Amino acid sequence: MNIPMVDLQGQYRTLKDEIEPALLQALADARYILGPNVQAFEQEAADYLGVRHALGCASGTDALHLVLRAAGIGPGDEVITTAFTFIATAEAIRYCGATPVFVDILPDSLNIDPDAVRAAVSERTRAILPVHLFGQSADMDAITAIAEEHGLKVIEDCAQSFGAAYRKRMTGGIGDAGAYSFFPSKNLGGFGDGGLVTTNDDTLAERIRILRNHGSSQQYHHDVIGYNSRLDELQAVVLRIKLKRIDDYNRNRLRVAQTYNRLLEGSGLVTPKIPDDRDHIFHQYTLLCDPERRDAIKTHVLNRGIACAVYYPIPLHRQKAFADAPPVALPVTEETSLRCLSFPVFPEMTEQQIETVCAAIREAL
Repeated sequence: MNIPMVDLQGQYRTLKDEIEPALLQALADARYILGPNVQAFEQEAADYLGVRHALGCASGTDALHLVLRAAGIGPGDEVITTAFTFIATAEAIRYCGATPVFVDILPDSLNIDPDAVRAAVSERTRAILPVHLFGQSADMDAITAIAEEHGLKVIEDCAQSFGAAYRKRMTGGIGDAGAYSFFPSKNLGGFGDGGLVTTNDDTLAERIRILRNHGSSQQYHHDVIGYNSRLDELQAVVLRIKLKRIDDYNRNRLRVAQTYNRLLEGSGLVTPKIPDDRDHIFHQYTLLCDPERRDAIKTHVLNRGIACAVYYPIPLHRQKAFADAPPVALPVTEETSLRCLSFPVFPEMTEQQIETVCAAIREAL
């Protein structure tokens, strides 16, 4: 049995009868740039997430970049973030000429450690950029308290958390702004790249609206140097259809994770905790194992035709791209990068598939 990390083909088969006519209609309408589906999706996403503004853009990376730029982050500024994430989080900070300040993570949630954030605040700090990793919110009460104390912006990286709530508040609507990715493998994924910025700040929203469209608020009038970063009309068609199903998708991902946890109980592996005060929508199902056994487990599972992956093998503070950054000790991050291993999780995953994965893991052990 071949089991992928995420079954995009299977999901497409369940949606094709709705998606294909809608795409053909959008092609016939020929309103491809910031067209009616983009506008409708932005409103539907804003309503779902409980925010005043949702602004589509070309990718999740662009979403982060646009909101940092709109928030006034620039050369000489510092932004505190995690090193245990995809590089886009810190790339966006560098795009603005600012410096990412990497701090450690918590050993249970693998999200940014608020105590480490507090210790890293300096006179140059302008923002905190928490990542809601693998579909679970960071400790936003603690983070926003630090930000309020020091007058900092909070920009949420929600690339992996569309539909997740923290104490009844949706991620992306807790800080000053949120940035989402619609990369195909995300919980809400398109048929290519796409992104979204969310905010309740009218001024910030207008800046982003201008920046994403060549710095223009009126055709051929350019107030600032902006970017060409607009959500594609055809991607919006797909996202509108999938948005109606996002709660079901996330519930089924949780079902898969709960079954994994039950079947792997007593295995000696550290399975992810499911907290009571926030959602975990399991963009990834990531467990921790002994470093000396990880490669053997991975090899055995792959040989059984089952996908698995390491997210993330090299933390950002160890990447060549950030070799010029001041050295920093992040012991929990570094230990986690040696122990983490992720397994398939997708809404359509069957009980038989989950059992097959768990059987292969136990064989390897």
